[in-house]
Amino acid sequence: MIYFDNSATTQVSPEALQTYTTVSQQIWGNPSSLHNLGEKADNLLNQARAQIASLLKVQADEIYFTSGGTEGDNWAIKGTAYEKVQFGKHLITSEVEHPAVLNTMAQLEKQGFEVTYLPVDKKGQVNPADLKAALRQDTILVSVMAVNNEIGAIQPIADLAEVLTDYPKVHFHVDAVQALGKGLGEMLTHPRIDLMTFSGHKFHAPRGIGFMYKKRGRMIAPLLAGGGQEKNLRSGTENVPAIAAMAKAMRLLLTGEEAHVANQQAIRKMIYDHVTQFDKVTMFSGLDQGFAPHILCFTIDGVRGETIVHAFESHDIYISTTSACSSKKGTISGTLNAMHIPEKVATSAVRVSLDENNTLAEAKNFIQVFDQLYEKFLKINS
Repeated sequence: MIYFDNSATTQVSPEALQTYTTVSQQIWGNPSSLHNLGEKADNLLNQARAQIASLLKVQADEIYFTSGGTEGDNWAIKGTAYEKVQFGKHLITSEVEHPAVLNTMAQLEKQGFEVTYLPVDKKGQVNPADLKAALRQDTILVSVMAVNNEIGAIQPIADLAEVLTDYPKVHFHVDAVQALGKGLGEMLTHPRIDLMTFSGHKFHAPRGIGFMYKKRGRMIAPLLAGGGQEKNLRSGTENVPAIAAMAKAMRLLLTGEEAHVANQQAIRKMIYDHVTQFDKVTMFSGLDQGFAPHILCFTIDGVRGETIVHAFESHDIYISTTSACSSKKGTISGTLNAMHIPEKVATSAVRVSLDENNTLAEAKNFIQVFDQLYEKFLKINS
């Protein structure tokens, strides 16, 4: 099997799974309990928090555990909106965000908030000048993803942050779900970022666990009321086994990150160089520094994306249409739509997404199968 759908989810690493199992069996107390079992769980929870903070180069008290990227995005956006509503009701995001951001913004619009959606260029990137033009006195939040989950475009976070230096009271949220371990550490440590959201299952941790970075001094309202965990900001008994496994997975991911990124770049280039030779292929991802090392999005003109996905699956190769969250709904790529790609073309889009475990041998296998399928599709369409 060749698994090229890592932007949808990754396989839990054996080491993270072992940590999850060990903690579940041996340190199963509630971290809020006063007795020794609770204290052991609380100590491990704090160790995991400190390790994640150290890897992200922030302070331990700036890390909050969540159930994943969707909750994190909802919390960052709604939490800011509800906390700062007395200062304004204007929010800014881009047209190419993940549904967890776009649908949250849509909910807030129904509650009386106003949202400005920044356009993108032909590379799927926001122009910082558009952000500057959109900012108002009543703007309270800007939310822009680090890496687009459909085509791999890297947003100019540093340039956007520079624009926001003149607006210190505006929260700057970055959805970093696709960015961890992709050689973008300098971007993710920018001091102007106030909130960042991460999801464990994108880097070999179990599903249902994630974390948020919240800069000291930035106030957001809690979404979940209850027992007051996570400093009264995210109630609910902490999933200590999954949190410990996530910390382990993150450490492993960032160990040798430079080599991992180089490997993904080499695989991506091999596939890119080959498939772009074909007349019926339209490529939306690039090889330059404006794109993340692990994502390629392209079409075979005249063939629907789901047809291409299933054709590769018949050869035990797993890719996807653009976003896993919309693939089964049959909707076209929101990113390609925002880039003004015609619907007829966008419905053919598929995504190859890599991780550090993929190999050049797998890329060669993919290329061989691609050649067979391309000829088959060409005959059918002719």
